[in-house]
Amino acid sequence: MFAYVPCPHTKETIVKVLLECLVDFNLDEKISTVTVDNCTTNNGIVKGLLEKLDPAMLILDGKFLHMRCCAHILNLIVKDGLDVIGVAIEKVRDAVAFWTTTSKRVEKFEDAYRYFKIVDILRLVEVRSLS
Repeated sequence: MFAYVPCPHTKETIVKVLLECLVDFNLDEKISTVTVDNCTTNNGIVKGLLEKLDPAMLILDGKFLHMRCCAHILNLIVKDGLDVIGVAIEKVRDAVAFWTTTSKRVEKFEDAYRYFKIVDILRLVEVRSLS
């Protein structure tokens, strides 16, 4: 469902429209949680919604009405992790691009890992998956 939210898009206006939608669909007494991302405005919206709803109709009097979106939190964690290792990833990409540009470079790379007796990981995985 989509609902028009008139300007200004304040938390009070959003709470009013959201509550109207819940009442229109007879969900105001059946709601268990509201899942939103970590935007600070959403904290105010859920708090305002909690003030308008009957706490007796909510699970544990609305203590768990506001649920933070786990996917959003995980996304933020992954982004932070990628920022930390971004330089290393770029170096690996550059190295792969360099060594795979020509067949002559691929041959030199293969000669180098044979010389240094580096285990061919791809072949090792392939052999283990066949057995």
